Amino acid sequence: MKLAAALVLAATPALAIDVPSGQPVDLQEVLVDEIGAETWLRFRFTAPQIARDGGHIGHAQAGPDMAFLCDTLVIPYMAQYALAGDMIVISLADRVTEFGAVDPDATQFFEAFRVNGDTCIWEAL
Repeated sequence: MKLAAALVLAATPALAIDVPSGQPVDLQEVLVDEIGAETWLRFRFTAPQIARDGGHIGHAQAGPDMAFLCDTLVIPYMAQYALAGDMIVISLADRVTEFGAVDPDATQFFEAFRVNGDTCIWEAL
């Protein structure tokens, strides 16, 4: 895996995102990876309420949040920053984590999507 670039919303105050579950979600970073012949865009969010200790949002509730984030945040972000991706990965973590680093205390959920027009299509990996 070759990390091509890291993008973040520059000069923007914390991005408050309303998701279907009602949990607070913040965009941590956006990463662009070249994996083989494909470009993967990784949108990494913090979502403290998914924590296994003290959180109350499980994967069943967070899954629709990730689809919502893909449709309502990722697609406009891609247009704004002229990004194209073959695969979109949405991750939620209960705390800020370093990409690729092992953090056994962190709770993380992942979903993958492909963009078709202005819609994200869930991709089973």
